[in-house]
Amino acid sequence: MMKLKRLSVSPLLLLACASPGLVAEEATPGFREDSRLFLTQRNVYFHRNLLNNPGGQNYREEWAHGMMLDYRSGYTRGTVGVGVDAHAYLGLKLDSNRARTGTDLLPMGSRGRPEDDYSELGAAVKLRVSRSELRYGSQAPMSPVFGTGNARLFAPMAIGFSLSSQERDDLLLDAGHFTSGNDGNSTNSDGALKALYAQTETRRVDYAGANWTPGESTRLSVYASRFEDIWRQYYASASQRLDLDDLRALTFDLNLYRTLDQGRAKAGAIDNTTGSLSVRYSQGPHALTLAHQRVRGDEPFDYLGFDRQPGTSIYLANSVQVLDFNAPNERSWQLRYDLDLAPFGVPGLSFMTRYVRGDQIDDSQRRGGSAYQRYGEDGKRWERDIELRYVVQAGAAKDLSIRLRQASIRASSQVNQADTADNNELRVIVEYPLQLL
Repeated sequence: MMKLKRLSVSPLLLLACASPGLVAEEATPGFREDSRLFLTQRNVYFHRNLLNNPGGQNYREEWAHGMMLDYRSGYTRGTVGVGVDAHAYLGLKLDSNRARTGTDLLPMGSRGRPEDDYSELGAAVKLRVSRSELRYGSQAPMSPVFGTGNARLFAPMAIGFSLSSQERDDLLLDAGHFTSGNDGNSTNSDGALKALYAQTETRRVDYAGANWTPGESTRLSVYASRFEDIWRQYYASASQRLDLDDLRALTFDLNLYRTLDQGRAKAGAIDNTTGSLSVRYSQGPHALTLAHQRVRGDEPFDYLGFDRQPGTSIYLANSVQVLDFNAPNERSWQLRYDLDLAPFGVPGLSFMTRYVRGDQIDDSQRRGGSAYQRYGEDGKRWERDIELRYVVQAGAAKDLSIRLRQASIRASSQVNQADTADNNELRVIVEYPLQLL
């Protein structure tokens, strides 16, 4: 198994910068010529004020900076091409203390204090035959049933095998087998894979799926996964874009999950069907989206989690900045507006705002033995998000992005749980990607 190790700051950067060149010298020209090295700087300020969290920590505020080196080799010549991908991450605390920690930007030390710095090194070996690729090692897969995501400073990583094949331009086959992982703020390569809301561990996740694009405006997907001794999950989606004229278009997106308990059912009995349907109308720089999402089941719709951080294997319209609107029997609606300000003389600047409201939350008929928290009856909640993003279009700082994200959440008392309690949140994210090789 490819293991992630905790390194001091200096050896980490020396190894990360030196290893691509050392590997490339020993490889064939194809390996060297197709190699790429990226350095991404990411700066995140995270503020969350919990308004109704009796007995808990009400105020969280941290600021951290991350440096990410990602090396992606080419392949050796021949029928079977061999390559390697590697990453080296360094996170630095800019501002935090024990009273304000808890944003998951920084790991916690043994005395409950945030660490001043942390680092990680990982790699994956890859084999390619024709247009099919097999990988083993530390990876960040993205699929609707197993996706790691990147909601904090670094993406969580999963350890295992993945296989992708695109022998036809319109069909992508995707599969994986993973046995462990680690949070984006952790250096533990043997952390658990979990059901996020149940916080129940599994030591084996398998999935397979297909993505079909029969036309430029149509996308279809089907997936199946197994979280050993927790659930079997099935997913289907369809997306269709209809161009009304040169400026106007309609886009329909349907996502559907079916989840059933499996094996020892360590999270309890699960019988859950959850889906969403969204319609997006765009006209020039403007776009308006209306979405509806519904959970049918006496337990929440659940998905991949790590030690503390969530994955992103929830391809539902109303999974937004903080809330997923995935509580038992929850029904939710979303209204969203997007604006591209390039036609108004500010290329690279965009604005988004949305409002999501959920109701009819009810787990009163839930069977015993469940690992999930109680939600009560007739629960309601809402979330409002506002986002402003600017991307530099030219010059030395090209592709540098600045993003401001604000969220407000309110919920009835029975669904006011932990980080999803009534709160106001602000995130400021500055990111600068640079290709070095």
